[in-house]
Amino acid sequence: MAGAACRGDRNAASGLPIPGENGARVTVEMLNATGKPGLAKVGTRLLRRASIDVVAFGNAPDSVGGGTLDSTRIVVRRGGVAVGNRIRRALGVGRVVVQLDSGRLLDASVFLGVDFAPTGLEFHP
Repeated sequence: MAGAACRGDRNAASGLPIPGENGARVTVEMLNATGKPGLAKVGTRLLRRASIDVVAFGNAPDSVGGGTLDSTRIVVRRGGVAVGNRIRRALGVGRVVVQLDSGRLLDASVFLGVDFAPTGLEFHP
């Protein structure tokens, strides 16, 4: 009977979307450039709810905007501006910049700025 639980419908039961389920799969790294702890994790959860695959999250290097950015920057590494626009819609903020880099194994890098201030979100620990 153990095999019955492994049918691939695990996400359907929890209501969480599967990356790439509603369009092309987009892979992202989420970097907090605000100095405020925990925002990369919140941003990651927002993107995952929008079927965007966040493959890494953490703090941005100090070399990015001196460590703190005023506004969120979405840097497209593969694809076009549509990739950035999809991420911006999910976050509710951000300026899209296309800087193609085929050496990176992801579609976009998100640098969260102090303008990213989600409210009223319910997230489990």
